[in-house]
Amino acid sequence: MRTTALLLLLSLGTFAQSKTAAKRPNIVFIFSDDHAYQAISAYGNKLVQTPNIDRIAQGGVLFRNALVTNSICGPSRATLITGKYSHMNGYKANEGKFDVTQMLFPRVLQQHDYQTAWIGKWHLGSLPEGFDYWRILPGQGFYYNPNFIEKGKDTARVGGYVTDLITDFSVDWIKNRDSSKPFFLVVAHKATHREWQPDTQDLGAYDHINFPLPSNFYDDYKDRIAAKNQDMTIDKTMRMVEDLKVHVDWQRKTGLFSRMTPAQQAPFQAYYEGVTKDFDEKKPTGKALAEWKFQRYMKDYLATARSLDRNIGRLLDYIDASGLAENTVVIYASDQGFYMGEHGWFDKRFIYDESMRTAFMMRYPGVIKPGTQSDALMANIDWAPTMLDIAGVKAPADIQGRSFLPLVKTGSKNPAWRDAVYYHYYEYPEPHHVYPHFGLRSKQYTLVHFYGETDSWELYDLKKDPTQQHNVYKDAKYQQVIGGLKKQLKGLIEEYKDEEAMKVFNSSRS
Repeated sequence: MRTTALLLLLSLGTFAQSKTAAKRPNIVFIFSDDHAYQAISAYGNKLVQTPNIDRIAQGGVLFRNALVTNSICGPSRATLITGKYSHMNGYKANEGKFDVTQMLFPRVLQQHDYQTAWIGKWHLGSLPEGFDYWRILPGQGFYYNPNFIEKGKDTARVGGYVTDLITDFSVDWIKNRDSSKPFFLVVAHKATHREWQPDTQDLGAYDHINFPLPSNFYDDYKDRIAAKNQDMTIDKTMRMVEDLKVHVDWQRKTGLFSRMTPAQQAPFQAYYEGVTKDFDEKKPTGKALAEWKFQRYMKDYLATARSLDRNIGRLLDYIDASGLAENTVVIYASDQGFYMGEHGWFDKRFIYDESMRTAFMMRYPGVIKPGTQSDALMANIDWAPTMLDIAGVKAPADIQGRSFLPLVKTGSKNPAWRDAVYYHYYEYPEPHHVYPHFGLRSKQYTLVHFYGETDSWELYDLKKDPTQQHNVYKDAKYQQVIGGLKKQLKGLIEEYKDEEAMKVFNSSRS
């Protein structure tokens, strides 16, 4: 009798655990590449609409100060899956080989009975670990007819447009997963990475718009050594053939266009031959050339992003229609920000806001009130512990971030939170000749130290100078502020155990 009762209790306990596990939320992390927050209508862009990305923000929370700790593709991915700074996870610059044997939070989720998958751009030099399933692009991948490496299979070329394919594979994986377990899925898009190749249906989507130049497009970089030294201007760095598709030799079919089928190439060729004709007729030079290139850049970049938003809508529609929405957290983020002509630039890398700030929004039904907005200084080291918190799993001790869920959870008290984010960028000199630098970003100030071939400091008062053009580091009125910020910066360097930065900080003559 007692044995029967014990068995009954055990079975009830197992059932309760099973029911609890079933209620643990699924997590879909949509991760784009180089998608500027300025190019998203939820962040205030009036000329371009991103209705499907906006759906996520409207259904949950939008972060206005989501910041990255090293604004470059591979290191941002390494920080996502480790919750650690680049100097701690060992991946400081692109094109290295990421150590997948270290603590990866998806592996921790696996240990707590989550299914995990990564589909799309990986770009970490080694094959994924910590994922039950993965299907990744080798390196940067291609927009048209890309190769994919699938777990347990050979590399294979797949026909189609990369944003469509990544969405197809993601939906298929959700459909065919073990539905008895919760899941964590990263949908890692290639878009909107250079060189921008729109889907054929999006060619010319924004040709009717004359995009206004940013107010600092003709920045003179006065008192800013690093800004003068860079090689990432639309005027001089952006390439006519590869980036803007002017005077492409369509017969040779080399480079970016070599993978296109005749059916894909035909509309591409027709469209860009029209662009080339416009260029040849206008023969722009000087400022007129820089502004012509800016318009072409905006039109190609945003047309590429149009497919991204459309496919996010397709994924959201599937989640809603399949009955998963109620118990599925959906996140949209970019790996970092991107310059849309500010300072005359494209690309990222700098601690300045357009590259350090990134898009981040999260929908969590029943937990986060729709339409919430947060100005908290949230960093990408916080993403991993937040995912673990959502799953009800304690974060490992070596994770350097903290869960931001208490900041946005309905009914939670405002927790103590950081008042500055630490940043450290390394990759130099190629490809864009941005000096290595570290610094901090608070709500009012950006303090940065450039090192290597220079030893220079910059300070920006974001309340008075939101476009970060006026370096006030040598302004006598800010010396007391600088003293306090340097003390705070040193404290962050110590907190995050950045020994290289500490040596540079202590040896700086400025």
